[in-house]
Amino acid sequence: MKYGYIGLGNLGGNLAASLIRAGHEVTVYDRNPDLGARHAAMGARVAASPAELAAEVDHVFTCLPSPAVTEVVLFQILEKMKPGATWIENSTLGREDVLRLAGLARGSGVRMLEAPVTGGVHLAARGEITVLVGGEQDLFDLHRTALEAIGGKIFHMGPLGSAAVIKVITNMLAFIHLVADGEALMLAKRGGLDLKTAWEAITASSGTSFVHETEGQLILNGSYDIAFTMDLALKDLGFAMGFGREYGVPLDLASQTLQTFMKGKAVYGGQAQSTQIVKLLEDALNTDLRAEGFPARLE
Repeated sequence: MKYGYIGLGNLGGNLAASLIRAGHEVTVYDRNPDLGARHAAMGARVAASPAELAAEVDHVFTCLPSPAVTEVVLFQILEKMKPGATWIENSTLGREDVLRLAGLARGSGVRMLEAPVTGGVHLAARGEITVLVGGEQDLFDLHRTALEAIGGKIFHMGPLGSAAVIKVITNMLAFIHLVADGEALMLAKRGGLDLKTAWEAITASSGTSFVHETEGQLILNGSYDIAFTMDLALKDLGFAMGFGREYGVPLDLASQTLQTFMKGKAVYGGQAQSTQIVKLLEDALNTDLRAEGFPARLE
């Protein structure tokens, strides 16, 4: 099968590269021609537009920054996609967005498989990111090999919309953990502890988390470079609050974290790294959380 991949940013670029490395025939498109050229060097063909890409492949992956952008691109590719083709969406969308856009695709004879990913860009680069899939079983089976090329762990969550819910839950937890980890590291610093040893002790304790073990290192380095923005964090936290209202679940911690990220965007801008949310506390207390021996980016 020939796959197309649209959206070659920090995340999508790595997912597309994993497909290429696994031996799939891949055509790519991104508005930034430099990103397309990078994938051409790996063996991909570069299309001049989303429509051109859709016309020459069997199925299309997308990884785009917002539901609005996804909808614009979807309309461009539906006109050219072959009847019976699959649209596989790696972006994080709200459940209602998934169901609505799947309906639009279905009207053009195209079926949708949602496959948002979680774990961080560094795991995507290694082909080890976790893939959360929603959609019909036969589509999951048809594209399992491609999904296994981009991810280390694959979970078929159920029908369309299921993956959107679990992806938002995992991101909600990650942002809560990030704010909490900043507070924990600041307590250690102001308490006179060596931060490297404190990070190691937390990692070996009941208080550890995936966020502490990964993004905590970037905080201690001072780069904060997780390749994920404040705007994207706010988008996902907004989805979480929407689910809370829909399902009648009070989300006290998520609500407080949303307000903290709104403050982070106001201070540092929407394109600032989401990990910089911890810098709010550093700046307020005029205390940097730096330690030797931690990387500027995760590998």
